[in-house]
Amino acid sequence: MQRRPESSEYFEYYETYVKQVTGTDIVGALRRQNHESRELLATVSPDRLDFRYAPGKWSLKEVVAHVLDTEWVFASRALHFARAVPGALPGVDQDDMIAAGNVAGRPYAAMLTEWNHLREASALMFASLDDAGWDRTGIASGKLFTVRALAYIIVGHERHHMNVIRERYLREP
Repeated sequence: MQRRPESSEYFEYYETYVKQVTGTDIVGALRRQNHESRELLATVSPDRLDFRYAPGKWSLKEVVAHVLDTEWVFASRALHFARAVPGALPGVDQDDMIAAGNVAGRPYAAMLTEWNHLREASALMFASLDDAGWDRTGIASGKLFTVRALAYIIVGHERHHMNVIRERYLREP
């Protein structure tokens, strides 16, 4: 039976994301969210993809790329820790990732396809874990995380950014 992560299972910065997740069926949440988020993102008109709600902020398309990049990072950390691979993992800088991510050259439809496949792969990986796998820990960015906490962070991070997209990118002024 799954349980929510304790605050000792992740760095305090991520509390914002973990709090956004209700319940304990995190694999179910991953799958439901995949459908819900892609449904919202499919409604975005092409003329809105480059919209920035303020100077210096990412475009809507860059936010989508950021959510993808972040899931790649956190899911790979979770796999690394769940499989008891020794060694700490480095931190990543989200701005550096976006700058190097060729966002302008990536077709939006391909990004939505990637979203679907990445999320389903993440859900399958987390679903494969036994209790010991969920409880394993590792160090990333110099901080301790459990595999369980990383699953919650993935869901909460996406939920946070979908709310930002709804409130700041898709609302007409």
